Amino acid sequence: MLDRFNGLAPEAAEEALLACCASRGWAARVVARRPYQTPADLVVAGVTAFDELGWGDLQRALAAHPRIGRRPSGDGAEAAWSRREQSGVEGADDELAEVNEAYERRFGHLFLIFASGKSADEVLAEARGRLGNDDDTEQVVVRGELRKIVELRLERLAEEAEAA
Repeated sequence: MLDRFNGLAPEAAEEALLACCASRGWAARVVARRPYQTPADLVVAGVTAFDELGWGDLQRALAAHPRIGRRPSGDGAEAAWSRREQSGVEGADDELAEVNEAYERRFGHLFLIFASGKSADEVLAEARGRLGNDDDTEQVVVRGELRKIVELRLERLAEEAEAA
């Protein structure tokens, strides 16, 4: 897989990465660091590139995420990964919708959490607690949550590619 990824045209390689993080700036940084020798090298480069992003790039990446509790449609990798990552919040749709709306009014972007392995109660408690954050604190929290998602998705991308 890495040989194939390393050999893709830059635009095609960037498109392959957008399922992990919907920031074109991030994808361009990861592609620019090719070639990768191992899947771990790709993950490290992706996390490093993520840490270089400004808030504007992060907001663009946030905009591509589905609201927590709203299952994305489609058959692409990002939609499939989001469905799997949010599997623990089934059954709390109304409560999550209410918290999502309050969070979006407060911060101007959707509520994002690394939901993999979390129950609906855990997600709701985290969302309610974060409503009390100031803007600067919440930007730090959002960056950390998105970073965890990007890292997990890069690992999955590398695993799937190695299996192919």
